[in-house]
Amino acid sequence: MSIQESVIIRYKKVASATVYSAVRRLGYEPCFMRGVESFTPGLTLVGPAKTLRFVPPRKDIMEKTHIGEKSPEYIAMGSCEPGDVLVVDGLGKKYAAIGGDVKLLQLKMRKASGLVTDASIRDLDIVADYGLAIFAGGRTPMGGADEIDPFEANVTIQCGGVAVRPGDLVMADDDGVVIVPECIIEEVIDWVEEHEEVEEWIKTLIEKENVAPGKYYPPTEETIRQYRKTLGK
Repeated sequence: MSIQESVIIRYKKVASATVYSAVRRLGYEPCFMRGVESFTPGLTLVGPAKTLRFVPPRKDIMEKTHIGEKSPEYIAMGSCEPGDVLVVDGLGKKYAAIGGDVKLLQLKMRKASGLVTDASIRDLDIVADYGLAIFAGGRTPMGGADEIDPFEANVTIQCGGVAVRPGDLVMADDDGVVIVPECIIEEVIDWVEEHEEVEEWIKTLIEKENVAPGKYYPPTEETIRQYRKTLGK
C-alpha cells in the first residue's frame, strides 16, 4: 500500500505527541524512538520508510557487502522515491557515523525527505544543506569507527528501540520520531485530527471559565460528544 499524498499533508499539520498517543492507544508500543533527536530544528518530517540495517563489522561479511555501488547502503538509498525517509539501524552507536556528505548525497539526488538513525551523522552541516530533515543519535567526525557496517536494505529493522518496516510512516518533529505502522496509518490520522480539535476547544473552555484544566482534561467520551454536538454531528 502506498501512502497517498493527501494523507502525508494531513500528518504534516499535526504534532508527533498526538500521533504517539494515537499509535499507543491502538496497542503499537513502543513507537517513539529513544535517543534520536532533530538536527534540523523546525523541520517536520513525514514520509514512507525505506530501511537500512547495520551490523558490527566482520571481515567475511564485509567481503560480500563492500561491493561498490551495489553495497547495501546504496541499494537502500537508491530505492528511495521522492518524499521517502531512510531509517537506519545504527545499533545506537553514538560516536559512529552511518554516512557523511559524499555517501548521503544520494539521498539528495533521490529527493528523499529525510534521514533517521540512532547512530550519528558525519559532516552534518553539509548534509543538512541537502534539504533533508535529519534525526539522529548525534554527530561525529568519525566514520563507522570500527563499530558498525552497512549490511541489509529494506528489511524489518529497529531504530531507537522501535521496530520499523518498509512502508511504515515516519512522523517526526522537534519533539522526536514516531513510527506509524502501515496498517493503521489512516486510522491514526483520523483520531489525531479530532483529538487536536477537541484539545483546542477544551483550552478555550478553560480560559473562558477560568478553571483548572482538570475540569475538562483529559477529555472523556462525554466531552468528545459535547464537542461533536457543537459541530452539529
